[in-house]
Amino acid sequence: MAKPIEIKSTDHFSTVLKESRVVVAYFYANGSVESKNITPVYEQLSQLISKPKATLVKINTEAQRALAAEFAVTAPPTFILFRDGTIAEKVKGANPQGLMSLFEKLSKDVESSGEGSSRSGSGGLAWRGADLPRGYTDISDVVDVRGLELLNADTDFSVRTLFTKSKPSSLDKSPNTSDEKDWVESDTDEQLLLFAPFNSAVKLHTLQLTSLPPTDNDDDDEETPMRPKTIKLFTNRPHNLGFDEAEDIDPTQTIEIGEADWNSNGTANLPLRFVRFQNISSLVIFVVDGDGDSDKVRLDRVRLIGESGEKREMGKLEKIGDEQGA
Repeated sequence: MAKPIEIKSTDHFSTVLKESRVVVAYFYANGSVESKNITPVYEQLSQLISKPKATLVKINTEAQRALAAEFAVTAPPTFILFRDGTIAEKVKGANPQGLMSLFEKLSKDVESSGEGSSRSGSGGLAWRGADLPRGYTDISDVVDVRGLELLNADTDFSVRTLFTKSKPSSLDKSPNTSDEKDWVESDTDEQLLLFAPFNSAVKLHTLQLTSLPPTDNDDDDEETPMRPKTIKLFTNRPHNLGFDEAEDIDPTQTIEIGEADWNSNGTANLPLRFVRFQNISSLVIFVVDGDGDSDKVRLDRVRLIGESGEKREMGKLEKIGDEQGA
């Protein structure tokens, strides 16, 4: 059983984050009625988590204003799940169902951590190839995978693999015994058109793309794919675009990815013009060209970073994002 620890200072919290792989922080205010109402729920759920597996803390936003500002907590109560010192999930407001959803994810992540697996399963937290920007979370779970569409993809690949939670096999040092390819490649030329609808309206802050083309190719008949170079983003489309339409209309944002933008995990961390990506219900990613002379491009993973809202689907645990009117 893990009893929440009261954080006394910024240094105290920094120490907790360094010493504990998984941390749940409850930001509250003594003068907040919502905080008083949700505190018993938090303490009750805390009893379900064993201390060696996760550390649970309480942070008084009135006494620890610097911590509240650092993690963009503007309206307590707010709950933040940290993994390896970075934000993995944020729940705002006194919503017991949202808090239960966070603890459900925490419980599954703790179980997967105890198994010593290096690859997250469907219940754990997703692998990411780059750190999260401070104050934002990985909201890739809002993607409705049933509505995903990828144009000009080679038929040997599945679009859903782009949002799978596992670490790309190309980064896994253990031998890959599966014939299934966990990435996608383009088909007739280097362009791709990905349509991703969301289960809730979101605010997008950053796009993380992972591309891991092979450094050498033993099969002379196989053309080595490239990493994306130019991408165009379109928002709130009811369906995918055609290639001609994507070439002609103005995008929400165009991004040029340079060689230096790719880190050691093959991931490009791409900040978005945040004011243009508010209340987003779908995203189209148009890969215009690649960074070489090949006719193929490759994508291994896509991660969406930002803030999520209430899911449209009913009857399931909801991930709570912004409060109404926030």
